[in-house]
Amino acid sequence: MEKLRSKIIIEDYKNNFDFKKNNTSLNIEFNRVAFVFFFFFIIYLIYTIHLIHLGSRKSKIELNNDLPMFTNKLYRADIVDINDNYLAKTIKSIDIGIKTSDVIDKKKLLLSLNIIFPNKDFNKIKKQLNTKKFFWLEKKVSEENYEKLMKLGDNSIKPEEKVLRIYPQKNLFSHIIGQIDDDNNGISGLEKSFDEILRNSKKPIKLTVDKDVQFLIRKELIKYQEIFKSKGSAAILMNVNNGNILSLISLPDFNPNERQNITDVNFINRVTKGTYELGSVFKPFTFASALNEDLIKPETKFLDLPKSIRCDKHRIGEYDNKIPSDLTAEQILIRSGNIGSVRIAQLVGPEKHKSFLKKVGVLNSIDFDIDEIAPQKDYNFGKCRLATASFGHGVATTILQLAKGYAVISNGGYDIKPSLIKKTTETEEKKNRLINKGVSYQVVMTLRKIVNTEEGTAKFADVPNYEIGGKTGTADQPEEGSYSEAKINTFASIFPTSNPQYVFIVMLDTPQKAKDYYYKYRHQKGGWKGTLYNTAGWTSVEVAGKIMDKIGPILATKYLEIN
Repeated sequence: MEKLRSKIIIEDYKNNFDFKKNNTSLNIEFNRVAFVFFFFFIIYLIYTIHLIHLGSRKSKIELNNDLPMFTNKLYRADIVDINDNYLAKTIKSIDIGIKTSDVIDKKKLLLSLNIIFPNKDFNKIKKQLNTKKFFWLEKKVSEENYEKLMKLGDNSIKPEEKVLRIYPQKNLFSHIIGQIDDDNNGISGLEKSFDEILRNSKKPIKLTVDKDVQFLIRKELIKYQEIFKSKGSAAILMNVNNGNILSLISLPDFNPNERQNITDVNFINRVTKGTYELGSVFKPFTFASALNEDLIKPETKFLDLPKSIRCDKHRIGEYDNKIPSDLTAEQILIRSGNIGSVRIAQLVGPEKHKSFLKKVGVLNSIDFDIDEIAPQKDYNFGKCRLATASFGHGVATTILQLAKGYAVISNGGYDIKPSLIKKTTETEEKKNRLINKGVSYQVVMTLRKIVNTEEGTAKFADVPNYEIGGKTGTADQPEEGSYSEAKINTFASIFPTSNPQYVFIVMLDTPQKAKDYYYKYRHQKGGWKGTLYNTAGWTSVEVAGKIMDKIGPILATKYLEIN
């Protein structure tokens, strides 16, 4: 019996031992599973948090057009052209800084950064890590590199969102749009004159300019500036009936994205800020002034005109001695006679002629959308000033004022205000008539003959189907009380002459003869090589004609409203 009890006890002991051993194995396996589950859970949690962070950042970027996202100090409204192409745009970017006190492992951080930014100077970064409390690692970081940096999970990496002003068209609208400084303040162009509005407007500011037209005109100006080796050039295209400007270009220009401190006066806005004696482009005003006073008709004859006259100690002569001595008033303008223009102005008289030039805006201060506007000098008109002003010397003005004057004498005689800003609503405003009815028609018909007749000085601008009329102007530039050999060559045109819609002006500053350039009349066979005369008829007119070949189809299909 004792043996049996002992056997039972031993068996019970073994059973107990075996049970405990199995229980321990189960615990170990359970702990392993729990550890693996916990490990993957942590990884899942980290990636979930990271994805949430990226998602929230993306949603913020998508909302960057809402004004509340920006402070008034940083935000500026976008600027677009007539077709809603961006000319200036505010975007958000991210700068990456390093707070050195939060760096845990410098070697590991440097290694990681070197993988992301292999082209950086890491000797410099290493020095900054050891000597600075904070430094900027990368300005305007790319989206791809931002994500790589965030995946490092290093608390020393400090992203900071910033607002940027970019100009997608680069140089194309530089003299119109202007620049801002590093504190986001407008310092030139529309950025300056509309600074407060740009800071507070929620909507883009729409301009009247057309990107495609601007591009084509600028391209041709650059081409011919190289051909004629001119110091600079300018062009303006404006609607004669409402003053809307489709294109305004001054060369040389600049890239506003670079925020250059431009001190070279050659970068002046030649359309609005440069003042010039513009020569014979003033003769249509002399013709119109006398017509407006009912002192002449186009067929009025001027007989026995001398080849030269004197005013005090100065001699006034014809640019071409082949001009006949007997001319009608219309022929004087077509053949660009200086003496005939003086005689017409003398009929009007100093005060009335000065009043006319101010009335049409040529010698009157002009209110414009950008601040870079040259002040207009108030000239004292005596008999000599009257004589020289009749053919565009002795008085200086801007290309913008010239454009306004040509608009007034071609649109029926009504006042207009040149503008770059598209009106929000097209309202019928009562027009203010400045010159008598019928004067415009007589002037425009004569301007057409300057382009399409053999006697005219602007035959190179006779582009088929666009009915261009205009006047050339070649002027010596004043220098230290006298005149230099340097020229200002200008062509001011109106089209179509059957129903004037636009004024287009091209000016070349100090052009030279082009010995290798090939000239060809559009309606004649053959041509010749080399510029014969350094006058507007051989430079500015040629440029304007080539530009009209390019922009004419766009204007005809998009803008012209011929009745």
